[in-house]
Amino acid sequence: MSERRQRIPELDGLRVLMIFIVSWYHIWQQSWLSPAIGSWSLDYLVRSGYIWVDGTVLLSSFLLFLPYAKAMRVKGPAPDTRDFYYRRVRRILPGYYFIILAVLFGIAIPWKLYTTPQFLVKDVATHLTFTFTFFWDTYIATPLGAASWTLAIETQAYLLFPLIARGVMKKPVVTLCILCAVCFGFRAWCLWALVDYSMVVNQLINFLDVYVIGILAAMVYVRLNEKRTALAVVEKTDESRTEEVKQQAAATGKTPFAWQIPATLIFAAAFFGLLQMLRFQARSGNTPTIQMNQMIYRPVYAILFTLLILSAPFALFPLRKLLGNRVTRFLGGISMNYYLIHQTVIVHLKRLRFPPSVSDTPNMAAEQPWQNQYTLVSFVLSLLLAVLVTYAIEKPAARLIDKLRAKRNHAK
Repeated sequence: MSERRQRIPELDGLRVLMIFIVSWYHIWQQSWLSPAIGSWSLDYLVRSGYIWVDGTVLLSSFLLFLPYAKAMRVKGPAPDTRDFYYRRVRRILPGYYFIILAVLFGIAIPWKLYTTPQFLVKDVATHLTFTFTFFWDTYIATPLGAASWTLAIETQAYLLFPLIARGVMKKPVVTLCILCAVCFGFRAWCLWALVDYSMVVNQLINFLDVYVIGILAAMVYVRLNEKRTALAVVEKTDESRTEEVKQQAAATGKTPFAWQIPATLIFAAAFFGLLQMLRFQARSGNTPTIQMNQMIYRPVYAILFTLLILSAPFALFPLRKLLGNRVTRFLGGISMNYYLIHQTVIVHLKRLRFPPSVSDTPNMAAEQPWQNQYTLVSFVLSLLLAVLVTYAIEKPAARLIDKLRAKRNHAK
């Protein structure tokens, strides 16, 4: 069975929100601009912005498992593994490899950011193979873009996901419990035996519980969507419940009004709870404490993100429209390249001293208007470059890969 794309429009908005706040956090690290709306400070939101990476990982797990969850419900075959890997390759590799090579030849080498040729070779090789998170120098000290570690652990997860998903389909309780045991055992060892968590806090093994929660969320969503479809059929007609009517109801995805208010309240409560947790996280004193709290409370954040993901598609129309529209779909489409580009862009802007500043350290001096200008330029330039890479590199390359695959299949 081929893997079918699962589009839930409201998740476009959630993805955009998550990546926007993560990038805002990285920009804040360079600008030190504490945002506020009137007297209401948003400093805690950007100071803890790294937490939203967990949301993107959870969302990835949720979407990856949706086809498997549907197959489980109808007792059908698992999605085709080759098709699964093919979709990941055509989506990720063209843009990622282009960005890595562009940064290498456009910034890292001309600006002599590598201390030795050996480090250069090691850094490039591990980035091309998504293994750079295993070594301190290529993970922490790389000049190729520190934010790309997220894609590395997700790619590592992609390699294992079909095996994990098939295990869940056959023995869900056993498989998910094993994943949690491995994750919690490793995390307990980290908290007990280590004092520096930099190399372990964001390794794939430390995200396995997030993947488990994403898988469970996909199962719940499939059941909720089935119930919504059944209710839509009843509302459509009480007399002619034909297969055609069922398909039409499923396509429209109309949510009964009785669901919309509770779903909206759940979304609001989860968002409020998430903000309170972010306030707590922002008060963490030093880097070890920050990373320790990340590991300890990671399941809590994952559950709150799950409530947002599960409630958004069933909420009141204004909220659903806010999250799922043409703008969020467009931004969601370029979000991966934006995420990969933005951190390199903002660091290089500081290196170029653009925008110009009076002070040598304008962030420390809280120099205005430099802080505002730098923040705006960082967002806009990263967005423009993401659009360029998506539509000039990623999509044409994906079409070429499709043609080559079709030609090969035709030859067979």
